[in-house]
Amino acid sequence: MNDDLDWVAASGRRAKGKRPQFFDEPALDRLYSTVFALAAEVSALRERQDTLERLLEQHGVMKREEIDRYEPDRAAGDERGLATRAYIARIMRGFQQEVEAIEASDPPIMDIVEKLARE
Repeated sequence: MNDDLDWVAASGRRAKGKRPQFFDEPALDRLYSTVFALAAEVSALRERQDTLERLLEQHGVMKREEIDRYEPDRAAGDERGLATRAYIARIMRGFQQEVEAIEASDPPIMDIVEKLARE
């Protein structure tokens, strides 16, 4: 696993151009985007897991029941934690970008307070 790559930052990269809007309420677009991202992730993972289980069993490496009984060690748990953080960042990308857009358009409150204090 590449520890130098910031998976959270990488998952937040933006496509060029404006995000398309299909519904009158932007929150619905973000919600659907999140749901479809989750559905795509789950579908890909299920297919990949099925392939692995079938190959392992076919080659006599292990039976599928062994996968159900597996308990990860500390290192595996740490790797899974990093993978989970990257996964969550990918599915929350739309919300994250919306917050960033709001923050970029509004000056920090202390700048406003200082400006008002000088006037």
